[in-house]
Amino acid sequence: MGKLDGRVVFITGAARGQGEQEARLFVAEGAGVVIADVLDEQGEALAKELGEAARYVHLDVSREEEWAAAVAAAKDAFGKIDGLVNNAGILRFNALVDTPLDEFMRVVRVNQVGCFLGIKTVAPEIGAAGGGTIVNTASYTAMTGMSAVGAYAATKHAILGLTRVAAMELAHLKIRVNAVCPGAIDTAMSNPAQLDPTADHAETSAALDDLYRKLVPLGRVGRPEEVAALALFLSAGDSSYITGQPFVIDGGWLAGVSLF
Repeated sequence: MGKLDGRVVFITGAARGQGEQEARLFVAEGAGVVIADVLDEQGEALAKELGEAARYVHLDVSREEEWAAAVAAAKDAFGKIDGLVNNAGILRFNALVDTPLDEFMRVVRVNQVGCFLGIKTVAPEIGAAGGGTIVNTASYTAMTGMSAVGAYAATKHAILGLTRVAAMELAHLKIRVNAVCPGAIDTAMSNPAQLDPTADHAETSAALDDLYRKLVPLGRVGRPEEVAALALFLSAGDSSYITGQPFVIDGGWLAGVSLF
């Protein structure tokens, strides 16, 4: 018996990184999974690998009309949706005063508007299915500040607000809404060198390992599989009395800075 037997979960940004690991874990736990992304080749390959329990749909989360089409395709494939993981997001590094408005708004459209549209579009479907769960991906930076990621941090703070309001407004539909707040996780978002075939990955990984040994009490970068396990907890019955809450998964980074 899987923890998600009989469930159908829609996961955005699921072609790689945290979303990919969430898709893999949720299928392993018995769910039908909708893999939504703009990375068509990777998303289709993942869905094919996972078999009949998975379907890929193209989705730019910033476009409302694409949400409608993707949800319709998901319902055609599985008949219902009773879970949503708003995982899609982008990160740009820039000082606030050097951030062009177009760059700031691009981050807002994907991270913040994408999460809003996911809730707006999918929550009625979850309610019609008898209830379920929404997991929004916020960030360690939603709980504090960090230089050079002002646009990103602003959107992640906003996602916590959306999570709390949605939890209150959707409780009567038996929908629980929570947020995961990852710290440094070993994905292409936090380590863009993963996407550069000319990069020295061993050297980059060693430099990041050294950095996180200093910053993170647990002494290492997090794994996307660990975030997926938290998303599973918040999507399954184990968390049946939890809603409206942020869950930090950061190896202790938010707790403070060690002097030793």
